[in-house]
Amino acid sequence: MYAQQPSVLAFTQQVQGVSESGIRGTVKDIGGAAVSGAHITLAIGGSSAQREVITDNEGRFAFVGLAAGDFKLTIAEEGLASESIQGTLHPGEQYQAPPIVLRIATANAEVNVTMTREEIAEEDVKAEEKQRVFGIPNFFVTYQKNPVPLNARQKFELSIRGSIDPASFIISGLAAGIEQANNSLPGYGQGMEGYGKRFGAAYANTASATILRDGLFPALLHQDPRYFYRGTGSIWSRAGYALSTAVICKGDNGRWQPNYSSLLGNLSAGALTNLYYPAGSRNGAALTIENGLLGTAGVGVGHLIQEFVFSRITSHRHREEATHP
Repeated sequence: MYAQQPSVLAFTQQVQGVSESGIRGTVKDIGGAAVSGAHITLAIGGSSAQREVITDNEGRFAFVGLAAGDFKLTIAEEGLASESIQGTLHPGEQYQAPPIVLRIATANAEVNVTMTREEIAEEDVKAEEKQRVFGIPNFFVTYQKNPVPLNARQKFELSIRGSIDPASFIISGLAAGIEQANNSLPGYGQGMEGYGKRFGAAYANTASATILRDGLFPALLHQDPRYFYRGTGSIWSRAGYALSTAVICKGDNGRWQPNYSSLLGNLSAGALTNLYYPAGSRNGAALTIENGLLGTAGVGVGHLIQEFVFSRITSHRHREEATHP
């Protein structure tokens, strides 16, 4: 139990006598205001016994009837930094402590921020949307050791972002120009109308493959549409791994499984492409299967290039050395 706050009269009586040693002082804050109710602890000599008082309304305190010897004052108040004063008290001395100023306490607190797996994946998606190779999107590759699976919304977001990127329109325009020059799919004709049809077909083919293969089917089948960069092992083992990812992929459960998303996505995109072609160039199921198989083979070749080439030249490559929980 702390000593009761001394009254002004008691304070005066305590410090008037000179026959006994005593210590007194005043406590203020950094703004100069008196600090009332501050706890003052006094230790004298090597004794373990301590005395304690609290400051009055004017921030004053006093100890009386003290024995001579070395002493230490400790001044503490909630929300303010503690201070201490040391000195030597002589017989009959009335020691006046120098002005005591308590500053605002600075707490060193360790803050641990725990992110959910969805929040971690969201950060990964935002970072992967910045990955490019000479300005061309390189979104569907992760360079992390153990990335968090994407949810359905994040898979769709990544696929839509890739399909509407300006580079997709530029590439489709170049492909349409080459087809126009070679008079591919002659049923489209020539001139601006023919070029427009070829451009629409080229873009629709690219966009539908991206959305179906990398967004819709991975969301429905709980598979990850991204290529998991390996970067270690022999050249042959890395090449074999890259090519194999055309037919196997990681599921959202972290296990490798048949890449149904890629196969179904490419077949579906092939079927849509067949619909875009002029009537004279359509070839029914055969063309659909052919386009689907070509798309699947293209995935394997693309991942092979990812492993050995794009990994070196991808800008804003998102790296994370630590393993996610």
